[in-house]
Amino acid sequence: MTIDMTHGPLLGKILLFSLPLMASNILQLLFNAADIVVVGRFAGNTALAAVGSTVSLINLFIQLLVGLSVGVNVLIARYLGLSGQEKEISRALHTAMAVAMAGGTVLALIGIAASGWALDSMGVPDDVRPLAFLYMRIYFVGTPFAAVYNYGAAALRAKGDTRRPLVFLLLSGAVNLVLNLFFVIALRLDVAGVGWATVISQALSAALILRCLTDTPDELHFCWRWLAFDKRSLIDMARIGIPAGVQATLFSLSNVAIQGAINSYGSIVMAGCSAAASIENFLYFSMNSFHQAGQTFISQNIGAGQYDRVGRILRTCVLCTVVLGVAQSALAVLFAPQLIGIYNGDPAIIQAGVERLWTVATCYTIFGVADVFVGAIRGYGIPLVPVVINLLGTCVFRLIWVELMDTSKVGVAWVYLSYPISWVLVGVALVAYWMVLRRREHKQQPVSVTAPTERDVRT
Repeated sequence: MTIDMTHGPLLGKILLFSLPLMASNILQLLFNAADIVVVGRFAGNTALAAVGSTVSLINLFIQLLVGLSVGVNVLIARYLGLSGQEKEISRALHTAMAVAMAGGTVLALIGIAASGWALDSMGVPDDVRPLAFLYMRIYFVGTPFAAVYNYGAAALRAKGDTRRPLVFLLLSGAVNLVLNLFFVIALRLDVAGVGWATVISQALSAALILRCLTDTPDELHFCWRWLAFDKRSLIDMARIGIPAGVQATLFSLSNVAIQGAINSYGSIVMAGCSAAASIENFLYFSMNSFHQAGQTFISQNIGAGQYDRVGRILRTCVLCTVVLGVAQSALAVLFAPQLIGIYNGDPAIIQAGVERLWTVATCYTIFGVADVFVGAIRGYGIPLVPVVINLLGTCVFRLIWVELMDTSKVGVAWVYLSYPISWVLVGVALVAYWMVLRRREHKQQPVSVTAPTERDVRT
């Protein structure tokens, strides 16, 4: 099912796009959370801390590659907003899948080789390091599969198809959960079992997305013989995708620094923080569906020349984000002990996790709103500004915050405060830039700097 993004009322269509995507994000997080729950319940506190301590490091490695999927989404959506661009869409799709397969393989090799150095640089405690090292090396085996799924799903979402990616995640996630329980409980493989279950489920999701695209009869049809690097498509995707990946990498880099500070408080705090961070991911990725909706809708409407709809798209996405964000943050804080208790029953770990939720989760709506503005600016065809804003407001600020902090003298809550403060800084800057951008639109129609115009395509 596709959605006409360039005509008619917006709220219903944005919800029709966002809700299946939100369900996909939540399902993916549920299955990822199942990894942590199974480890925390059946493999012990050290294993829980080991898996949790690798999250920021793994994200640091993979975000640049996965960020290119943003370029895939925006470019294909822009072509779909035009007409008669079937060949260009096909070239973009096959270039994206080639990048996913080749880039994912290279990244997997780099990640496996650099795992030990990365853990040492972050100061992972000696009692946690062996298990964290094992989990990271296994996890990176699945990087090519994760890239293939994300790029294929980005192409489908550009056309408004968020349902089939949801079904594929449901199937692969169910396999992941079953294998988690079998490998950890029956075979006693602990973190290795969780790692291999993740790799197998990622391979299944990649196979399903490729089968879907192969069977698709329209411009998103995938054929192995057409797999190639098209220079024009690669450049257009990279102009948005690389800055998007760099921005995500900046978040991950700052989170690595924060995780290093958290590690100094010991394995109990690390375990509680891992559980709380897993819950916070549900808050973020639920709201992120409106970020992707805004990005895709704005990109298609600009491709179709419907500039008058851009402001309404942003306002609708912001409103949905605020309503959802306030509700779910309130629930997370209200039921914090019970939620942390799902991951681990140790009272000390529960208290450590609750402390983080009370500090961070209460402010997550700010992050969600800022994220919608990032998607809107990218959909406009301006990828570099969000990167610069996030570089200063997130990466630089958090690094300075952690560097100036003496963790031996202050509580871990001071480390957590770096999150909401940085979100406020970034959000204010993004809103200010958006206002400048919209005022400029009234004087001169904006020209995309990332995707070709109709005149460019025909020359």
